[in-house]
Amino acid sequence: MVKATKQAPVKASDVHTPDSHTADLSSTRVIASAATDVAKKPVLAERIIDARILPLFGERSKSPTQIEEEIHFLNDCDQSFTSREEASQFFSSRGWEYIGEAQLDTAAYRFNLAYILNDKNPDVYWGLGVVSYQRNQLTDAVRMLKRGVALSDTNAVMLTDLATVELEQYQAKSDTASLDDAREHLQKALFLRPDHATAYSKLSIASYLQADYRSAWMYLHKAYKIEISSLDLTYLQELLAKQPDPLGVFK
Repeated sequence: MVKATKQAPVKASDVHTPDSHTADLSSTRVIASAATDVAKKPVLAERIIDARILPLFGERSKSPTQIEEEIHFLNDCDQSFTSREEASQFFSSRGWEYIGEAQLDTAAYRFNLAYILNDKNPDVYWGLGVVSYQRNQLTDAVRMLKRGVALSDTNAVMLTDLATVELEQYQAKSDTASLDDAREHLQKALFLRPDHATAYSKLSIASYLQADYRSAWMYLHKAYKIEISSLDLTYLQELLAKQPDPLGVFK
């Protein structure tokens, strides 16, 4: 799910962000800003910091301090980038980099900053969906990815990511609507990109979950033919236990 980063016109250190005086958000213990009177307001400080690493800042109302910090941040970005859209792409690219380094809290905050700059940037919701998924917060992951797909409905990879989470949600809750949604999103992904091996692999799993093993084998072979590395050996053994390979390729 990690994407290649784009060349940016400035360094992150060139732009003031609301966490520029705090410890790295990827650490297990987050230290409050030096500008925050922790002794007097420890609960408020913790709440503000926690909100920064939640999808879209937890979608909570903002304090006057947060609003002031955002205005400062936006003003700095306006001076450092040619547009807020460009700045948003810069911060979302940093978010993907932090996901690749397994620094999920820092990644979430970068995507949130990208959101402040441009709430129509689909990478914001895609990235926050991936962060939520890796945190095992499936409901948030589905919600974020759906918002991303709504802004970029021809993105086959994001559609497949959404379907992947929906399949896990179905397995966790036996929610048939999630399974139906996953199949629909995978079919659309394959319409957009017929050579998408991962989408075929996920359709195989969806068929397996419905005990349609014939279709599960059909989709698995399509995925394998396109990309050998798409084969999940653990899943292959589970499918073989249910029904032998009709083509006799796998035993």
